Amino acid sequence: MTAAVREEWRSGGDSGGDTTALLERSRLYCRDLTRREAKNFYYGLKLLKEPKRSAMYALYAYMRLVDDIADDDANGRTIEQREADLAQWALLTKEAIAAGETGQAPRGHIVWPAFAAMVGRYKVPAGLFEDMIAGQRQDLMPEPMATFDDLHQYCYRVASVVGVASLYVWGFEGGEETVDLAVDRGIAFQLTNVLRDLREDAGRGRCYLPADELARFGLSEAAIARGESSAGFVAFMEFQIKRARGYYEKSAALEGRVRADSRATLGAMTAIYRGILEKIAEDPARVLTERVGLGKVKKLLIGWRAMRGKST
Repeated sequence: MTAAVREEWRSGGDSGGDTTALLERSRLYCRDLTRREAKNFYYGLKLLKEPKRSAMYALYAYMRLVDDIADDDANGRTIEQREADLAQWALLTKEAIAAGETGQAPRGHIVWPAFAAMVGRYKVPAGLFEDMIAGQRQDLMPEPMATFDDLHQYCYRVASVVGVASLYVWGFEGGEETVDLAVDRGIAFQLTNVLRDLREDAGRGRCYLPADELARFGLSEAAIARGESSAGFVAFMEFQIKRARGYYEKSAALEGRVRADSRATLGAMTAIYRGILEKIAEDPARVLTERVGLGKVKKLLIGWRAMRGKST
């Protein structure tokens, strides 16, 4: 976690007996963090009405903070220290879930009151957060992705569980079939992220691409880290793009399963991520030299169209 986050972790959560005021402060913190850090999610979450909007801000803030704990290597914290932080976070997560809507969230970070209220109100399954933390432990001590099965498990832990948790906030019908659709949509989102962040991850010594597929196309992690493009690299990217598209298509029925007041949010988020994928598809080699994304104006237009129920 950053120095600022550590300070919030130490000093946050002191209600002074006023749980209502603390909950409001917690929700404002989550809103501000989401607005500052959620480069793609925020444009969709803004379309929700209260109280779902604040609940999703709390979910994102929780996700972002636990991600920061695992990724924080810029200020000298060792892997052992970050592992201990994750273990402590897992314990506090259990306390917050047990607190539910009582307002008696654990002390230690200002995120907990809003998080506890979100989980309690919408009955988000606790196991999702256990899987989410497992994904961060995997990032903390990464192992090579030997096959796509390994990558699929990672994508589930860091993205699909967030999508399933979101379902409980949004409201949905269709039971486990709909949960499976949300899992597939999360896989699509994270595969898009993996392709988009190829250069950045390589610079940090990380590679989330399946080793057997790299070998099939005559590629190596070292060559990708050096930014070497080739016909094999483009063919490899086209293969991965086709796979990601397949997960978007497999989950196409998801929008029709969530409550009407949340469809615009899901539609906007999906349009932004799929838009990034299609932009990569226009020139796959670009990911070796830059982070491909959509501009602010494009995201605002996607949100505007989603809000009006138009095709994005």
